[in-house]
Amino acid sequence: MRVVFVHGSVANGAVAWQPVEPLRERFELVIPNRGGYPPGPLLERIDFEEQAEELAPLLGDGAHLVGHSYGAVISLLMAARHPGLVRSLTVSEPPAFRLARGRPEVELLIAELHAFFAAGPYGPAEYLRGFLVIVGSGGTDLPDPLPPDLEQGARAAMVERAPWEAQIPLAELAEAPFPKLVVSGGHHAAFDAVCDVLERNLDAQRAVLPGAGHSLPRAPGYVERLEAFLRSVSK
Repeated sequence: MRVVFVHGSVANGAVAWQPVEPLRERFELVIPNRGGYPPGPLLERIDFEEQAEELAPLLGDGAHLVGHSYGAVISLLMAARHPGLVRSLTVSEPPAFRLARGRPEVELLIAELHAFFAAGPYGPAEYLRGFLVIVGSGGTDLPDPLPPDLEQGARAAMVERAPWEAQIPLAELAEAPFPKLVVSGGHHAAFDAVCDVLERNLDAQRAVLPGAGHSLPRAPGYVERLEAFLRSVSK
């Protein structure tokens, strides 16, 4: 059973998805590094639309698709464009805030992120400390100096197109026959709002796994919940 994992911002595939490595005994795990992230070269600009097309060939002749954060936005686009190649879709807290514009908690987070970006430019460590705290992924205990891979990950995150600009094709995803699972961490109302929209519109299964903030692959029970879902939809 082939499972493609798409990582979010800052950490590359190997680091972001390290918690799922035990699943390799039972599944064929495909864990790419998105363009701009180590060990590949830095890019001047990273766009979720372009990376959805770049990563689509990894689906092969059919695969389960799992995305987290920025990678979940990419995964939603991949699944909508290639529904015949997706066996199931799991997304964890995609920052697709366009889906829930008008909700006070969403508008507040977007405004907070806009203000943070506008106050730059930042060095990589300074950027990480601010960005990770805002989205709920820690950021207060970073190594000093940053290891080279983490520094590159920060620089990659700094040039990513804002994910709330993504137009998620809910109608196409709702019509797609593959099962869906939406995971949130119960730590931020804005992410909960997006996940609520996806759960409701896609008739998706929902899991709430607290304990790791936005870093959901590290949340207690995440690997077990993902494995249970993959097994259930593969029967």
